[in-house]
Amino acid sequence: MVITIICDVSGEANNGTTMATYNLIRFLAKNGHKLRVVSVCGYDVENVENYFVRPFKAGPIVKNVLKRNGVVLARKDQKVIRRAIEGCDVVHLQLPFKLGKEALKIAKELNKPVTASFHCQAENITAHIGLMKCKTINDLIYKHFYKSVYRYCDIIHYPTQFIKDVFESTTGCKIPGLVISNGVKEAFFADVEKKRLSDKFTIICSGRYSKEKHQQTLLNAVWRSGYKDNIKIILAGSGPCKKRLGKLANKLGLDCHFNFYSQEELVRALHGSDLYVHTSVVEIEAISCTEAIVCGLVPVINDSPLSATRNFALTEDNLYKKNDADSLAQRIKDFYLNPLKTEEIRRQYEVMKDSFKQSECMKSMEEMLFSAGQKNR
Repeated sequence: MVITIICDVSGEANNGTTMATYNLIRFLAKNGHKLRVVSVCGYDVENVENYFVRPFKAGPIVKNVLKRNGVVLARKDQKVIRRAIEGCDVVHLQLPFKLGKEALKIAKELNKPVTASFHCQAENITAHIGLMKCKTINDLIYKHFYKSVYRYCDIIHYPTQFIKDVFESTTGCKIPGLVISNGVKEAFFADVEKKRLSDKFTIICSGRYSKEKHQQTLLNAVWRSGYKDNIKIILAGSGPCKKRLGKLANKLGLDCHFNFYSQEELVRALHGSDLYVHTSVVEIEAISCTEAIVCGLVPVINDSPLSATRNFALTEDNLYKKNDADSLAQRIKDFYLNPLKTEEIRRQYEVMKDSFKQSECMKSMEEMLFSAGQKNR
């Protein structure tokens, strides 16, 4: 097939949407499909033809937010988009922003089938303007996504049932859609020698240093656990809140390490840790949590109603009250003092691992695109 992929957001491979885009492009290209990718930065992958557009001209406030998060928004360009879509079999949108909207308009004009992924929660936007808890604004964003993009798509890809339910209940509308995980790379399933990172009990938390990730809860919880001198914390990631988190860790006297890991390094770090804590408040799908599970770690997860990750909890011990440092401190203490309990729960997670394999998830994405591409044949 000839597949046109529209990427509104490009930049560093430090967020879920960018990583999901890379993974889909690589899989499809490897399987012999011809890809046309419209983006600002381009993708250096065989079988990929890049169609470059200019960055979106944002005001100083939005520009600063984008810069701090290491992403670039695309500016729509009708001529470039049209060239990328003409003669293709299907158009796939990664996000419902300006580039995606223009691509949808042109695709419909050219009678091309359109699929779209649901990678953006309303709260991912409102968190940056201090309105994450405003249900009215969040609902309006979802309804705008529906009215401007998703209602015109042939199939929607939802990474989790959670976001499918949220979107459909908020808009009151149902569109043909499939729930397909973005999946965990094969490297995380490899047999790796478990070499401890420290003599201390090591807790790892993987994710961007941003407001909605709420890593400060973990720092406060370790301090309150009563065992802070016996615990090493690894915050794996990067992001705008690093300085603030570093100051808090120093203030509390914690053994806390901030690192951005390569894939190979992250696999080793996960295998060398004792417990995984997932602090995010807002999340469509936490691949970082599934990576930890695949590497044999027991997760302790923020019980936030805005996060799909809470659904990975197999027992009450795998959840702590939303943003409650005391609740998390108790969970940490329980797992620190009870290694046999940790091992028992780890075995329960063992049976879930295969369902996270990225190769199987990407096959489902390929089938979805093929199904849509057959529409006009």
